[in-house]
Amino acid sequence: MTERERTGEPPRNRDPNRNTLWARVLVDELVAAGVDAVCISPGSRSTPLTVAFDRHEDVHVYSHLDERSSAYFALGRARRTGEVTPLVCTSGTAAANYHPAVIEASQSRVPLLLLTADRPPEIRDSGANQTIDQEKLYGDAVRWYRDVAEPEATPRKLRSLRTTAARAVTKATGTPAGPVHLNFPFRKPLEPTPVEGDVPSDLPDTATDGRDGPFVDTTAGVAELGDDALRDLTADLSEPRGLLVVGPADAPGIDPEAVAAFAHASGFPVLADPLSGIRYGGPVRTTPVIGGYDGFLGERVREAWPDPDVVVRVGASPTSKPLREYLAAADARQYVVDPAAGWREAEFTATDLIVADPSRLLGRLSRLLAGPGSTAWRDRWTDAEAAHSTVIDETDAFWEGRVLSDVVDLAPDPATVFVSNSMPVRDLDRFGGATTATRTVLGNRGASGIDGIVSTALGAGSATTDDLTLVTGDLAYYHDMNGLLALGRCDVEATIVLLNNDGGGIFHMLPIEAYDPPFTSQFVTPHGLDFAPTGDLYDLSFARVAGEDREGFREAYAEATESDGSHVVEVVTDAESSHEVRADLRERAIERVLEETT
Repeated sequence: MTERERTGEPPRNRDPNRNTLWARVLVDELVAAGVDAVCISPGSRSTPLTVAFDRHEDVHVYSHLDERSSAYFALGRARRTGEVTPLVCTSGTAAANYHPAVIEASQSRVPLLLLTADRPPEIRDSGANQTIDQEKLYGDAVRWYRDVAEPEATPRKLRSLRTTAARAVTKATGTPAGPVHLNFPFRKPLEPTPVEGDVPSDLPDTATDGRDGPFVDTTAGVAELGDDALRDLTADLSEPRGLLVVGPADAPGIDPEAVAAFAHASGFPVLADPLSGIRYGGPVRTTPVIGGYDGFLGERVREAWPDPDVVVRVGASPTSKPLREYLAAADARQYVVDPAAGWREAEFTATDLIVADPSRLLGRLSRLLAGPGSTAWRDRWTDAEAAHSTVIDETDAFWEGRVLSDVVDLAPDPATVFVSNSMPVRDLDRFGGATTATRTVLGNRGASGIDGIVSTALGAGSATTDDLTLVTGDLAYYHDMNGLLALGRCDVEATIVLLNNDGGGIFHMLPIEAYDPPFTSQFVTPHGLDFAPTGDLYDLSFARVAGEDREGFREAYAEATESDGSHVVEVVTDAESSHEVRADLRERAIERVLEETT
């Protein structure tokens, strides 16, 4: 029953035409489903949707001029919260600009809801201006697609629209989470212009105002093992040498308490990806969390150590290539746990797929396992972690990886830290060791592109009061400079650490480095850009630090995080020398680990 039905208030017609009614009903239902924010880019055909969102007092509107940046901003909010922030755009190529973020959201299981306006169906495939084929525009990258019916002020059509809105949010936030696309054809008038007779005055309240709460309530369950299967798994995990590998987390992430409980009950070391939500904060205080494996795992260590007997893997595939190769070579039973029955293990050496919610599964296992046996296996890993950390601490060099370790060390507590792809996330994996400080570390590892990094980070920052730090390379910064406009338009503050090595530094890790030409001109592609003017353009403070000046960076970063407003701290580095330092440190770390653990 609606409020008007309870109070006996007579019907009212506040919608001047069917487009206005249609859009208002949609937005009302999305809000009832939990939506509290939206990202809108300006355009004519989407006017009904824009007006409806703008008029709703329970929706925060983020205005973005660039559709690609808008989509990544919404993705960042969802990555931080696990909830959907819808996107609104006009027809034509505006919708195509969402596609990169759609792919990332699909690959990394982040909820996204795309509301694209379209021209009337009869002018499709007619050469009409700003009209493209928007049906199933994003292919199989979306969890669900609907070409929504044209607006019509009839009870059944309005009930259908409300049900569609409820289903869209459920699909986007379900298992696996991901993008949903609703395409809305609109005829003129697009503005809230009165049209006589367009909206009947005798529409029932449930059509115009919905129900008290969501029109369709959704109760979501979780996948879990039956009791017999759980007992069998518990017996298989009662081995002296086991590992729990926690890869990059799906939104909203795995329960740290479940991980800690399982680690204590099993005695398994926890190899935690920097994007897992486990390497930083509470679990580290009581759990053997290993973060330096990327710096010492390899053939020499594997030959010197016994293989694990059993491995439990949750989350996406780890960032670390040495870890992936170590697991591929291990003679062990390996359980991949995925609630959506997905296969996220590209070496194809895992032996078992468990379709279950990982948090619930680890929690249940922790209550059934008899307890850890010998601590020798766990001590081997913790000793290796300490040896790796010691090598890093003894090193005086200031290279790109040191910037990442300093950010982890110096960021305010709590902080959201967003890391770009290419070298920043790899350096964080190797050098950003486990710490008890509260760090929510995020990155776009679904498709691992460098597009939309700035916008995703700012979207994540908009969803929390935590301090926000973005660590990005120069090419990713350049690629999404449009996204910096959100700092002012969307009231977000950030400290941006810009690692500028004048090109694609990651290519120094590849064999093509030995072939120059074309290595420099076609792979490293030095740009020679001076990024300082972005400070004036986007109202940022801008500080530049030389690549050898560690204390200068630490001081500049600390000052930036302690000051109001947004800041860029640029660190001018040399990609080749940083790569040499990484290689030297890895060799020294392996030697130290072998000395300490064999």
